Amino acid sequence: MFRNNSRAGITLAAVAVVQFMVSLDLSVVNVGLPQIAAGLGFVGADLTWVIHAYALAFGGLLLLGGKAADLLGRKRLLIFGLAVFGLASLAGGFALQAGQLIAARAVQGLGAAALAPAALSLLTSTFPSGRPRVRAFGVWSAVNAAGGALGVLIGGLLTEYAGWRWVMFVNVPMALVALALVGVGIARTETAAGPRSRPDVLGAVLGTAGMTTLVFGVVRTDQVGWASPVTAITLTVAVALLVAFVLVERRLERDPAGPDPLIRLGLFRNRSVAGANTYNLLLGAAMASAFYFVSLYLQRVLHYGPAQSGLALLPFAIGVIIGSAIAVKLGYRIAPRTLMIGGGLLTAVGFAWFGLISAEGSFLGDVLGPSLAVSIGFGLCLAPMVSTATAGVAAAETGTASGLLNSSRQLGAALGLAVLGTAAQRRTGDLIDPAALSSGYALGLTLAAVLLAGSVLIALIVLPRRRAEPDAVEPAAATTVTPDPTRP
Repeated sequence: MFRNNSRAGITLAAVAVVQFMVSLDLSVVNVGLPQIAAGLGFVGADLTWVIHAYALAFGGLLLLGGKAADLLGRKRLLIFGLAVFGLASLAGGFALQAGQLIAARAVQGLGAAALAPAALSLLTSTFPSGRPRVRAFGVWSAVNAAGGALGVLIGGLLTEYAGWRWVMFVNVPMALVALALVGVGIARTETAAGPRSRPDVLGAVLGTAGMTTLVFGVVRTDQVGWASPVTAITLTVAVALLVAFVLVERRLERDPAGPDPLIRLGLFRNRSVAGANTYNLLLGAAMASAFYFVSLYLQRVLHYGPAQSGLALLPFAIGVIIGSAIAVKLGYRIAPRTLMIGGGLLTAVGFAWFGLISAEGSFLGDVLGPSLAVSIGFGLCLAPMVSTATAGVAAAETGTASGLLNSSRQLGAALGLAVLGTAAQRRTGDLIDPAALSSGYALGLTLAAVLLAGSVLIALIVLPRRRAEPDAVEPAAATTVTPDPTRP
């Protein structure tokens, strides 16, 4: 028992380091973009590809990464992902040209797409139920959100005092620590290919191409606009690819002799999976927009520097940790659905409060209070949401379910930032004075509150009142949600 407890603790530590590193990389480069542009000679809108290259590879390959975790084994995929992520970070730090950094960021996204679902799937299988599961997902949610929030602070400090290259180098020691933890403390996991060992090559190509094209079409709207022919053609192609993907997966699900489908569509008949992913889509859209608008408000309206802006967002990280700790305490007695509703409502209130920012505002009056409300609410709902998204899922599909959850978050972040950013830009127009800018940011944050209200409705209508136990049926069978009599 001691050995098992020790191994579980090392697993949790490894997953925490991996998730912190992946979340950190989503935001750590943002503050350093001006210095990166000056150092490598980026021209105009090309600089946005430092962000977009990572988002495209990460979001487009997540479904494939989740399936690979099931087919190849979670430990094997974690080692692969960490090696790729660490080497890409090292190469990016030594980049001498703009194209080299963009390529390194794309390879980082590939590594992250392998890491995120494998780590979450490993956590789900190591802590299947009870108090250890509640505590483990509480730790995961805290490091996940804290990585994103602290990324702005770490990026600002590194850029200002060590140089922009360190926003890439910072990942290398974390990858080495995680590799050591995975290599020493995690047993080799069994593959979960099931009776059909042939891979779904066509589904993998269609799903990956469809997700990548969709994310590409959305993130490019900041340069070409929603009404442009480029956007229309790109999104039409993405929809066509995804429809073809669904048709292929449906055919394979009905054909036991065919290849193993990339994702079994029966997963979406599980109300926990469907509801949690929809909730996550809206939550991801709101949170990505929040970091964007609040960071701009601090720097363009309140005239904070990079390091000062990072410090101003530190209460957000603290609030997430507080919310996650409360979720652990309450998770022993309160159903995940209830925590998701309560956390979503508190987050929505925080966003509505953010919507009152003005050109005459201040950190204490306009940022600190709503930051704490949003972050504590986010911490309350994040772990229950992740736990719910993998409830009632067969053991052979935990990697797929984890990849699906990460995909919905990435897609939500891309869509939310594009749509809310467009709305804010239309409110602001070509004006750059503080009053116009703060008005646009306030609109975007108010719309984020509306998204959170929508997520609460999803939790009320779609999610089952009780948590489902992990399903033991074969992947080809329909997934059912079994009430847990120990939950209130």
